[in-house]
Amino acid sequence: MSRWEGKQIVMIGAARQGLALSRYLVEHGATVILNDHRPEEALVEVRQELADLDITWVTGDHPVEILAGVDMVCLSGGVPLDLPLVQEAKRLGIPLSNDSQIFLEAAPCPVIGITGSAGKTTTTALVGEIARQHFAVRKPNHNVWVGGNIGNPLIQNLDKMQEDDLAVMELSSFQLEIMTVSPYIAAILNLTPNHLDRHKTMSNYISAKSHILTQQTPDDIAVLNRDDPLVRELFAEVKGRQITFGLNPPFNKQDATYYKRGKLYLQASGQVAKIIKTDLVNLRGTHNLYNIMAAIAISAAATFSLQAIYNGIVAFEGIPHRLEFIRSWGGADWYNDSIATAPERAIAAIESFDEPVVLLAGGRDKDLPWDKLAALIRQKVDHLILFGEAVDLIRDAVGETTPELRPFTIDQCVGVEEAVRAAAEKVEPGDVVLFSPGGTSFDEFIDFEERGRRFRQWVMELT
Repeated sequence: MSRWEGKQIVMIGAARQGLALSRYLVEHGATVILNDHRPEEALVEVRQELADLDITWVTGDHPVEILAGVDMVCLSGGVPLDLPLVQEAKRLGIPLSNDSQIFLEAAPCPVIGITGSAGKTTTTALVGEIARQHFAVRKPNHNVWVGGNIGNPLIQNLDKMQEDDLAVMELSSFQLEIMTVSPYIAAILNLTPNHLDRHKTMSNYISAKSHILTQQTPDDIAVLNRDDPLVRELFAEVKGRQITFGLNPPFNKQDATYYKRGKLYLQASGQVAKIIKTDLVNLRGTHNLYNIMAAIAISAAATFSLQAIYNGIVAFEGIPHRLEFIRSWGGADWYNDSIATAPERAIAAIESFDEPVVLLAGGRDKDLPWDKLAALIRQKVDHLILFGEAVDLIRDAVGETTPELRPFTIDQCVGVEEAVRAAAEKVEPGDVVLFSPGGTSFDEFIDFEERGRRFRQWVMELT
């Protein structure tokens, strides 16, 4: 009998994760109350996705009455723990869970989990590509499943998975915050200020991220960034084998990946292997070198072949909305980096280019500091075009323009479409136009993907 047979579950949040988990629970015998703060008329299309299921919908508010007789409350990623309904569930002793927790508890195959403040989607996708290269030769009859916070909740694939398959899972701080189970390979790429509007303090944010390690066993493997001081503080949490990654070779013979003279190396079990020359890598920027070194370390932990690692890196050309080249127009190359929802991500994007930069930045602030990004803008950005709710915050951080000092001009726009038109008026041959907002998309779009798609559309419409 299914674990969920006869259980009554409240699912808070009718976003992608909530919809996928609701379907899974109902199909396994649970009674589901799906609760969302949005009014019923705003959920017509969403409700259609689950129209074939017997689900009770409660919309427009979060009434505590729906907790009566409930066995568990599940949260979509965007649902904060300080929501009164969640607080009441905790007071009543009702356990909390989410799609990632339930997936990890039931997954029949090994799971690789990847988290970090930046780069986790690129790294997750790259590890998935390397894994497919390995499985094509070594396990042609089995599947590699890639998902989680990357956009595909793995709970929707759970019933199709086999024991010898592999799941590669991106995990956000929102998901990890309430999780009490860890994957057998757990990677933390970096820790920089992010989502402080949700977590309030860096300590809370780091604590949430660390949950990816805390339930590991001595038989499990942790992959950690040895160049990141905040990640290094989590080394004490490691219970099993540890593999680190960083730019310079480690001081000892520890298992690690590193960069040296234009090549990436893997050091494991006292042996050193050259993996690839960096001029064969399709991704720009030092931050992507870290992502690739992390992927190599994860792949070594999973015992993928060196040939599969090499083939996967060579074949990987990145993913949409992450330093994605859109087109050349006006003599400039236009890039979509809509994934940059924090200033640190915009910094990494700017540092990927030596060409003159026209930067489009803005969106909604996450209570994060803008001073480091502002300092880099003053060093490297020729023209700054601001949009959205964060315009005044960024403008104040950058300060006024000064003749002959960057940025030479600052434009303020209401939204992204107007910002694209403003950029088109600034570009000169040899420029890079970089859409790397540094803020979230929620002031104008559903998510960063919609924002990136619309940016791409408006750039392609330039004539």
